[in-house]
Amino acid sequence: MSDSYFEMTDLTVGYNGKPLIRDINLELERGQILTLIGPNGSGKSTILKSISQHLPIISGSVSIEGDDMEEMSYKELSTKVAVVLTTRPKVELMTCRDVVATGRYPYTGRLGILSKEDNIKVDTAIKLVHAEEVADKDFSAISDGQRQRVMLARAICQDPEIIILDEPTSFLDIKHKLELLDILRDMAENKNILVIMSLHEIDLAQKISDIILCVKGDHTAVIGSPAEIFTHDGIINLYDIKKGSYNEHFGSVELPAPVGEPDIFVIAGGGTGVELFREFQKKKIPFYTGVLHTDDIDYQVAKDLAAGVVGCRPFREISQEEYKAAELMMLSCSRVYYTGVDFGITNRLNKRLLDVAKAEGKILEGEERINII
Repeated sequence: MSDSYFEMTDLTVGYNGKPLIRDINLELERGQILTLIGPNGSGKSTILKSISQHLPIISGSVSIEGDDMEEMSYKELSTKVAVVLTTRPKVELMTCRDVVATGRYPYTGRLGILSKEDNIKVDTAIKLVHAEEVADKDFSAISDGQRQRVMLARAICQDPEIIILDEPTSFLDIKHKLELLDILRDMAENKNILVIMSLHEIDLAQKISDIILCVKGDHTAVIGSPAEIFTHDGIINLYDIKKGSYNEHFGSVELPAPVGEPDIFVIAGGGTGVELFREFQKKKIPFYTGVLHTDDIDYQVAKDLAAGVVGCRPFREISQEEYKAAELMMLSCSRVYYTGVDFGITNRLNKRLLDVAKAEGKILEGEERINII
């Protein structure tokens, strides 16, 4: 028997006996964050509902400390596992505080009367998710984002060892997304809680997770660390991205590069070109750029948006060969855009590019510079 805290063994899940994701094998410890990512309808919610006992498992097992969850009593499960699903709970005439307080019911007597300690835990959970302003409001009258925070507070005051969340950042603005994920990271780190959730925001999933489970439907899920999963090819294939690209260093996507033969060359570097590159993309203006060091933010964006970019290894001086490649690109264009980047030892040959462009009368200036974008 495995010594892991939480284990999925040969787990196959689906609906009405029809398998969707097969043979998931995964061992997790308390204090970790597992995030499920993948396209809509791929099976993320199916997995979460199956491991939280909201859907019957087709085959395999899910265990906590070696005990099969299907054989555990409701009371046992409710003191170990808290679940926050996307479905709206059906409550009537309950304030938000009343809803949060139901998280303490596994610990109360038959009458469900909260002790002083229970009430403290309820108030603490409400404060933790910044829901004080809606605590006394009717739960059915608040916004989806506020409702999401209230349900998280309910899960927190349940004092679980495991918290399972299906798209917890849905309906939240960026401020509350970050606050919620920070709360979950704190719960994992400081309260030793195992967090299992699904996220649509792959940039946030990359930053918060210890383990990633990729779900695409119709096959075995792919499991790995963020470094293993969040690669250009990995994300492109997972989401079947045809237009645009994914940057593994930033954890972000770029829209498709402009199509066509470039007539503009950009002399940039040090992050001075990013805004311009994206403006060109919006206006569908193809461009060349270089020479850029490959650890430069300009290079990372240009490699996805430029029709061609000449790169140079980090901390190295631009070579004559790299300079010549960039010069050929530049001379094939009728216009050159200089972003104002400073020149130093490693990129001093780009100053020569600028001098050549000026001598050729290719530099965009004044109204021409402004109107091009």
